Amino acid sequence: MDLQQIKQNQAGMILRFSVPAIISMLLTAFITVADGFFMGNYVGKEGIAAVNLGLPIVYLYLGVGLMISIGGVAMAGMALGAGERENCNRIFRQTIVTTIAASVLLSCIMLPAFTPMLTVLGAEGQVSRYFREYYWIMLLELPVMVVNSSFGMFIRGEGNPEYFLKVTILNAVLNVALDYLFAGCLTWGAGGIAAASLLSALASLFLILSYFQKKARIYRLGTFRFSGTLFVKGMLNGSSEFIGEMSTGIAMFAYNFVIMRKIGADGVTAFTIAGYAAYGFNMLVVGFGQGASPLISFAYGAKEYELAGKLRQRTNRYVFFAGAAVFLAMTVNSGWYGSLFVQNENIAEMIRSGMVIFTSAFFFAGINGITSFYFTATGRALESAVISLSRGLVVLLACIFVLPALLGMTGVWMAAPVTEAVTLMLTVFFLYRDRKRSR
Repeated sequence: MDLQQIKQNQAGMILRFSVPAIISMLLTAFITVADGFFMGNYVGKEGIAAVNLGLPIVYLYLGVGLMISIGGVAMAGMALGAGERENCNRIFRQTIVTTIAASVLLSCIMLPAFTPMLTVLGAEGQVSRYFREYYWIMLLELPVMVVNSSFGMFIRGEGNPEYFLKVTILNAVLNVALDYLFAGCLTWGAGGIAAASLLSALASLFLILSYFQKKARIYRLGTFRFSGTLFVKGMLNGSSEFIGEMSTGIAMFAYNFVIMRKIGADGVTAFTIAGYAAYGFNMLVVGFGQGASPLISFAYGAKEYELAGKLRQRTNRYVFFAGAAVFLAMTVNSGWYGSLFVQNENIAEMIRSGMVIFTSAFFFAGINGITSFYFTATGRALESAVISLSRGLVVLLACIFVLPALLGMTGVWMAAPVTEAVTLMLTVFFLYRDRKRSR
């Protein structure tokens, strides 16, 4: 990485580092939206609601997987940098085995938790049936997904992100094809869509294992001796990622609880469909954040504080204009967008009336997200954590419980933009203090 090159071509460097990450993130979002499309068109609105009610389960798996994997990858990378090749491989093997054990244990715990979870949410009838039909298969798929993600981090750590991107593309294409076959042609319903996810994840796992058997240059599969010290250190290193995913899961559970009580399953379906747009935009922001962060860290480490700030500002402009574009596209085409997933006038009207409110959050969300990445990249963990907790848990939970109680479904739509607007005030304050400190 060359400092002069960054100075002379800020836009080009940001895009060069960001575009691969954005593609990977958008493919992840595409799989989720495709599942929603087939669920809505071949199962029904109750199927979409059922899947959304179980999303906190998915975030729990992601949180545990990231906590173990990110900590392990960091320690393995440091061992590799110190020339400790054998120790590096030992950490790799322990991380993978621990990820497998933890995710399988989670599946054993979650299966008997279905009934109390559905009771608390007030889900019954078709929503309850589709939930069970979908998630009992997903309890097999989610451990595979988590292990694939963990392997992917080590593939990137070897300096071969292109291979894992190809695996991700294959996973997305195969998932959509199997969704159509199982749900559209064979009419296997919610279980068929879950089976499509499971089979595409297993195909990806096969390619990943083939990579470590034949192509891996550093990390190799094999025996190891478990270390409690490494286990604890890795969990602590990855704890912030666990907190982030769990915050999202808690917020999603709160959304579902409030909407089911105040509006019902149709409200959950409408919110889920609108949420696909938010999910896609958030993946775009994460891609830009992952791309800009190493550039910002490099500039900041070289004491080029003004350059680090300019990189943040330019990235913020990109996500602001992207948010404005998505806002316009969603508000103008909200009727058509809703009809892609379900043919129900009540749900369509909820989406039409709420989309302009809900997507207005995108004007602030990108700036808050990139600024959080900026503070992480410059070693300001506290500021980053406050921004993340504000928009992901503390302020958001307050809005979720207060606004729908006062305004019904309109309050549901308002929760996200109000949260992002409040968080923006914190963001501006932290940036003002950062500018004074840099000077």
